[in-house]
Amino acid sequence: MSKILITGGAGMIGSNLVKKIISEKNQVTVVDNLWRGKLDYLNFGYGKSLFDIDNNFYAIDLSFQGSLDHLLDDIDYVIHLADIVAGIGYVFDNQSFIFRQNLLINSNVINAVKNSKIKGFLYVGTACSFPESLQNELQSKQLKESQLFPANPESAYGWSKLMGQYETKLLEQEFNIPSLSLMLHNVYGSPCDFSIEKSQVIPSLIRKAINYPEEDFIVWGSGKQGRAFVHVNDVVEAIYLAIKKGWQEDTIQIGPSICTTIAEIAEEIVKLSGKNIAIKYDNTKPEGDKSRAADFSLARNVLGWRPKTDLSSGLKEQYDWIYKQINRES
Repeated sequence: MSKILITGGAGMIGSNLVKKIISEKNQVTVVDNLWRGKLDYLNFGYGKSLFDIDNNFYAIDLSFQGSLDHLLDDIDYVIHLADIVAGIGYVFDNQSFIFRQNLLINSNVINAVKNSKIKGFLYVGTACSFPESLQNELQSKQLKESQLFPANPESAYGWSKLMGQYETKLLEQEFNIPSLSLMLHNVYGSPCDFSIEKSQVIPSLIRKAINYPEEDFIVWGSGKQGRAFVHVNDVVEAIYLAIKKGWQEDTIQIGPSICTTIAEIAEEIVKLSGKNIAIKYDNTKPEGDKSRAADFSLARNVLGWRPKTDLSSGLKEQYDWIYKQINRES
């Protein structure tokens, strides 16, 4: 049994990861300030929650120095998921806040880890940290880890996550703590934030379809922009495999080799809704990088990982989950 601390453990990825790690007979400590995560996400669905299985939850704001120090005494591994992120509108409207908060969060977590005796530190980064120049054409390119530098991410979010990735590398170099960064492409699935203020593209479009016609079904941008969408179950599997056998690497990206346009996502969601929805595109809204996809050969060769969840079934699962939440709230 390993003792694993997960920051951001009450979010979409974190809550699914907690359940995976507990199911493998490990002990979990969860740290989350509940900015987007929810305690409800940690329910197992059969009458038990995280708290029934001798595990721990701490509501902590990691942007405060020293906030994690007291929790690492008997921890084997730290998986650092916590960050400030939301949909593209929020990201571009709050760049300085996101940049500063993520720098503080990452540095405080890594500073706590460097004074600990843990066996390994796994930092979860983002494909948004790849240079904008590699993602500014509609013809998608399969990105490689070796293309990360020279750096020039499009957003402050991408820069902030890249700085955390760099500090993770310093952690291993200076303090001999095995460290690894996983760069995730666009993760989707449930549970998730589908609010107007903070939701990302897929849950936002699902909410609009469920609420239509009371809420207009508007896609931000041209719809031609694309992403490498990866289901949360596949991400959880990648993280678990990385803890077991990824420590010899510096950076591994996790995502499919296929770039799916936002228009294709919107069309699939309309089909799931069963409604006669006319899709509207708003070119006055930001759409971010034009396209990206992953060359996941390193993940395949080192971790034995590949994406398993097809997009259609993954979207249906998320649509059904959000539909239940909306109807429960109403």
